[in-house]
Amino acid sequence: MSNAQHTTVSVDLGDRSYDIVIVSGELTSIAKHVDPWGERLGGWPATGRKAAIVTDMNVQPHAEAVQHSLAIDGWHTELIVIEAGEQSKSLSVMAVMYDRLVAMQADRKTLVVAVGGGVVGDAAGFLAATYARGVPFVQVPTSLLADVDSSVGGKTGINHPQAKNLIGAFHQPLGVFIDTDALGTLPDREYRSGLAEVIKYGVILDAEFFAYLEDNIAGLNDRDPDVLRHAIARSCRLKADVVEQDEYERIGLRAVLNYGHTFAHAYEALAGYGELLHGEAVAIGMVDASRLAERRGLIDASITERQGHLLNDVGLPTSRPAQANWPTDDILNRMRLDKKTLGGKLRFILPTKLGHVELFDDVPEDDVRAVL
Repeated sequence: MSNAQHTTVSVDLGDRSYDIVIVSGELTSIAKHVDPWGERLGGWPATGRKAAIVTDMNVQPHAEAVQHSLAIDGWHTELIVIEAGEQSKSLSVMAVMYDRLVAMQADRKTLVVAVGGGVVGDAAGFLAATYARGVPFVQVPTSLLADVDSSVGGKTGINHPQAKNLIGAFHQPLGVFIDTDALGTLPDREYRSGLAEVIKYGVILDAEFFAYLEDNIAGLNDRDPDVLRHAIARSCRLKADVVEQDEYERIGLRAVLNYGHTFAHAYEALAGYGELLHGEAVAIGMVDASRLAERRGLIDASITERQGHLLNDVGLPTSRPAQANWPTDDILNRMRLDKKTLGGKLRFILPTKLGHVELFDDVPEDDVRAVL
């Protein structure tokens, strides 16, 4: 479904199916979408509807707009505000949120609403997945990265001191509500970081979409609502296509979504988490993975060049920071911790043409060293 101001992407997962609604300037009307989403549960209670809205301090005004919409529609709401940042994806913060749900006498039809970026979505989703063995939740992502990545697919989780997202569950939302106006308050660097994941979808799944992005650089840089709605909707559709076929990551299809990430995760870790934003590291990693594909004879240099030009045109880096004098062995050792690694052997998602990638487990280490 689509019109000038409103686009809907449907995720088909049987009885766990849901819609992603993409709008501009309609955050205060979210209640009219939440009401029909309750039909998946047999309907909301006739009286006493409850919603716990989870957000962080950076985007609390957006959460208050959602809270107002639900309250006007007759919901009893509680606002749970956590600190911004990965430190909130912890067992100690979860314990406080469980206490808040107990205090509001939450039951199996109490709605959890995640309003924020990926951290809020992961933590609130895990809260919903585990309280009372599972309560409904809705994603209201407020960052571009969350719009096109973490809000779609049902992954929830918190961190263990030894590893990110080690404790988690698959728990699909009742729906996802994306308002492009929320991106207006996103810091420029965070916004551009999200564009790396948008561009990634074009490289791995849709050459025509990649060309659309090349043709709309000004709109992307200016955060034009029409361009954003199309870019977000197409990104969500492409991710949904993958999730529908491999919801629980059992057949390896979702691995294609990690294009560039084997390099990127190593760079993030070596730079110190937070020094390189995830999307910045992914941008560099995509170009490196493309160069590796070139070296293996899978593609020609023009495909790498197109990626580099587009990434640079939207303000993203395509090479490691000048001050990052990381020894090649250190980078390789970090890569061996990648979740695609099997039996100590590096595996890479590499393009064979624009719009298509494959998983390769036969890449000689010498080729990786040459690229690095």
